[in-house]
Amino acid sequence: MNMIKNLALKALLLVAVAAFITSCNKSRDYKNSSRATGWKMNSKEGGFQYNPKAKEQETGPGLVFVEGGTFTMGRVQDDPMHDWNNSPNQQHVQSFYMDETEVTNLMYLEYLDWLKRVFPPEDENYRRIYDGAVPDTLVWRNRLGFNEVMTNNYLRHPAYADYPVVGVSWLQAVEFSNWRTDRVNELILEEEGFTTRNARYEVEPGETFNTDTYLNAPTQTYGGNDSITRGGKRSESLAKRSKDSTNLYVQRKDGLLLPAYRLPTEAEWEYAALGLVELRNYNVYRGRKKYPWDGQYTRNSKRRNRGDQLANFKQGDGDYGGIAGWSDDGADITAEVKSYEPNDFGLYDMAGNVAEWVADVYRPIVDDEFNDFNYYRGNVYTKNAIGEDGKVKIITADSIVYDTLSNGKIVARNFPGEIAQVPVDENETYLRTQFSESDNRDFRDGDRRSTRHYSSFSDFDSEGSQDGKRMYNSPKHSVTADSTGSLDRQYDQTSSRTTLIDNEVRVYKGGSWRDRDYWLDPAQRRFFPQDMATDYIGFRCAMSRVGSKSKKGKRPRH
Repeated sequence: MNMIKNLALKALLLVAVAAFITSCNKSRDYKNSSRATGWKMNSKEGGFQYNPKAKEQETGPGLVFVEGGTFTMGRVQDDPMHDWNNSPNQQHVQSFYMDETEVTNLMYLEYLDWLKRVFPPEDENYRRIYDGAVPDTLVWRNRLGFNEVMTNNYLRHPAYADYPVVGVSWLQAVEFSNWRTDRVNELILEEEGFTTRNARYEVEPGETFNTDTYLNAPTQTYGGNDSITRGGKRSESLAKRSKDSTNLYVQRKDGLLLPAYRLPTEAEWEYAALGLVELRNYNVYRGRKKYPWDGQYTRNSKRRNRGDQLANFKQGDGDYGGIAGWSDDGADITAEVKSYEPNDFGLYDMAGNVAEWVADVYRPIVDDEFNDFNYYRGNVYTKNAIGEDGKVKIITADSIVYDTLSNGKIVARNFPGEIAQVPVDENETYLRTQFSESDNRDFRDGDRRSTRHYSSFSDFDSEGSQDGKRMYNSPKHSVTADSTGSLDRQYDQTSSRTTLIDNEVRVYKGGSWRDRDYWLDPAQRRFFPQDMATDYIGFRCAMSRVGSKSKKGKRPRH
């Protein structure tokens, strides 16, 4: 009997020990351990390091969140010209961020001030960097108009500080966006304690910060000056307890640096301008919107502000603002940003004030049969140039590439401190199904496969014998510089040109202070050469959203 009792006690003891061990295993801190291996992460001894506090993307300076969705792109209520360049098509846009307002003169002057300090124009090595970024203020001149006050004052006078910048080409807008990306991320690294405090005010021309350089070759950031790159208090703390030098620098996996500021795509801009969120009913839209605001008219219908204009546009021949008084729209040229109510996304001046550059190369037809997700025409895929030493090539003062534009203006293609880019080659394209070459601007509309005569834009000799066979018979101007720097401008004088469309024309959207309300419809689209500027085209920046589609989880209504 005693023996049976002893056996029962031993069995009970075994069960208790097993239960204890099981409970211990269950209570193991898997939160800080890998779900793949069980190894501890962020261990002082080494191993995989990651940022456990990273949750969702921070909203960058000046931006508002635009939740993505499906919409009918290109649907217009008025099309008297029957251009057939905005046929309705269903598109889906991922969530993204967009500037609350158009880029202002003050914002652009900050960019020019930085360029002037870092790349002084009196230095012959950098003179063209600053000159290539300055807006063309002569766009205000008119042979039968007295506009010299804007020519002399609009960009720099403080009275126009919060007015949208104009006279900026598409290329200049892109360069501003790139600069803005680097300055925002440079400040993030400083505030998080990774780089030396206030070093951004004292950089030399060859020691500038570039986001891509930092992520790909952090030791070459700031011209290889490690005292800046690892001079922050947090970097010093990490260096004391980390054996892995790669963890001394912020990496993409840390989720700290923001994605690039850029121009919005045409689909993004049109979707954001429409602001359909308030018209949504379950999974369909109630009614149709002609403008970024509700209703079919340009005047306010609310009792308090009834009759007030909702945007800045040309109301008729010789009428840029209305009769002076309460019914005046408050502007004759551009207006100060935020002068009118925002749309349902919180975006100002998505109709009127200035038209805006978007990223896309212009084609009459949006090819929704090939793609209806994040539509964009203009992809030119590149990769980092690698030197003979196996490291990425960093642009220096001696390796800046300058482009001569069709109007003779010379601009820098890249700045010191950036990584040199080369077209992708067979190493990236071999046996791929998504893309087969670097330049995809012509794809399905101008390339060999889509042209009746199988001739591309570049397939013509100096005498233009192939001109009649090119899909878009646009003018071909030539601007070259001789050994003294003098420009030889050869204008295309052929009388057989039939179009202005080529790979260097970009879409611009929205109406402006110079336009009738016909152009306020977000679906309307026009194009302009990417290297030229006007007094009615400005721009705003966008930024891609990484992670969740929505900032807030979706819950049922009932």
